[in-house]
Amino acid sequence: MMTNDRPVFLDLMQIRFPIPAIMSVGHRASGILMVLAIPFLVYLLDLSLSGPEGFAAAKAVFSGWFAKLVMFVVLWALIHHLLAGIRYLLIDFDIFVDKEGGRQSATAVMVAAPVLALIVEILL
Repeated sequence: MMTNDRPVFLDLMQIRFPIPAIMSVGHRASGILMVLAIPFLVYLLDLSLSGPEGFAAAKAVFSGWFAKLVMFVVLWALIHHLLAGIRYLLIDFDIFVDKEGGRQSATAVMVAAPVLALIVEILL
């Protein structure tokens, strides 16, 4: 019988993931978040198209700070998912495949997504 005497390191707060791994988790989380937001966004679209009263009600939903925060997160998810998808498409074409290129492209996605979401949020 073989025994495994390797040390086991299970303290998840001490494990440091590389930036591409964090970006990959963000890509998956943003996809899940977008899918979960679809019913609410479709409801708001239907409400806004129902008439002037419905449009006013949908507009009132976005007046509070909490709704703006939620919409910022949804917007971040959309932009992050788009940019990460483009990054993965470039990797399929053997661009940014090396370790340093992967790190740089993942960092670019992690920085650009919230910045672009903030810019769009300010413009709206």
